[in-house]
Amino acid sequence: MNIDYSQEAPTVAGRLTLAQIEELVARPMATKPDKKFFIAISISSAFLLIGAICLGYTFYYGVGMWGNNQPVGWGFGIVNFVFWVGIGHAGTLISAILFLLRQKWRTGIARFAEAMTIFAVMCAGIFPIIHTGRPWLAGYLVPYPNQHGLWVNFISPLVWDVFAVSTYFTVSFVFWYVGLIPDFATMRDRTVSKFKKTIYSMFSLGWRHSNRHWTHYEKSYILLAGFATPLVLSVHTIVSFDFAVSILPGWHTTIFPPYFVAGAIFSGFAMVVTVLLFVRKIFNLEHIITLNHLEKMNKVILLTGMMVGYSYAMEFFIAWYSGVPAETFVFINRAFGPYAWAYWIMVSCNVIIPQFFWFRKIRRSIPAMFVIVILVNVGMWFERFVIVVTSLSRDFLPSSWAYFKPTIFDLGILLGSFGLFFTLVILFTKSLPVVSISEVKASADGAQPTHHGGAYNE
Repeated sequence: MNIDYSQEAPTVAGRLTLAQIEELVARPMATKPDKKFFIAISISSAFLLIGAICLGYTFYYGVGMWGNNQPVGWGFGIVNFVFWVGIGHAGTLISAILFLLRQKWRTGIARFAEAMTIFAVMCAGIFPIIHTGRPWLAGYLVPYPNQHGLWVNFISPLVWDVFAVSTYFTVSFVFWYVGLIPDFATMRDRTVSKFKKTIYSMFSLGWRHSNRHWTHYEKSYILLAGFATPLVLSVHTIVSFDFAVSILPGWHTTIFPPYFVAGAIFSGFAMVVTVLLFVRKIFNLEHIITLNHLEKMNKVILLTGMMVGYSYAMEFFIAWYSGVPAETFVFINRAFGPYAWAYWIMVSCNVIIPQFFWFRKIRRSIPAMFVIVILVNVGMWFERFVIVVTSLSRDFLPSSWAYFKPTIFDLGILLGSFGLFFTLVILFTKSLPVVSISEVKASADGAQPTHHGGAYNE
């Protein structure tokens, strides 16, 4: 089906017919990969290969290949873990919380954000396992009865991470899959390939678009949304406990839980916008993923960026107000010590740069928002680097102070994690609907008698 936008559909998403919406979303899966797809998958796969080689060296020689030293026993492994868990926050927020708040503008971006959540958590899960240096012992983190009589230390926040992240991944995956079921049935009915029809039939679980199925679907979807919503707050709160429950200056602070949650939403939304800018252009989804969607997401980035900036200021205030010389020293050292370059990159990218979103023209400018969200993700990675490294590099004993320098293997594994993430994203765009067909149809003009344009005519 060829769509003639000049005659049938003006450039307003709400004016698209239901058949045109279905055609737009299904077209990437029905057509053969083009040159742009192969270029993108080649680049991401090359990054993934670099990461795999560096990881292979790490398995063979040990974590001594990394830049970790004494006293910086935590390096890129934990920095990358916290970064990727944060990236995974936006999906559940967009899908679950905005769904419960009946925000119609989520429909065009929710599916993609959910998928990115799953991929980001998969990337995050790699790092705690390889950081231990003995990944084959990771099974001991599961508290199952065994003949060795070994039990995990339940008062350790590192164990809390295992339960929190695994629960978050499981619920997010089920939530994402349940939302896909009606679209699997739609693709099953569209395809003429017997192989594809068999696959779609298996995953659609016998969906027939009946009223009974829709009733059960809506009940289960809202229950999963309600169950997933507390996880948005709990997961990164527990990740922050890795630091907050310690007695190390710079980590031992009660502001970390809300600070980490705000930062996770901040970086997660920035990554979603980054990838959506490519997806909407490559797959001609400008009529479904509109500038209105991107502008609203930029407003969330502006809000959470101010919350993060407030947290930075409060850290200095708390350090001064505590009257503890070691706390005061750590924060002065962050801003003016040997890692001052990383600290001011963090502040510039996370506090100053997002302020440009106060201007509507910049919020709706594709090149401007692309530069800003890239810098936000750079700044959020440096935030985790500053938190982890600056507090460890100068501890209570000056004779043990050391400067952390990442090695090429640290950088290679970081690059490989991005390669894994974008490879999964690219494969997702060609194999599954990147936009929820059923939800976008429900928001289109004429889909419901009492509906007046919804998100797409705002």
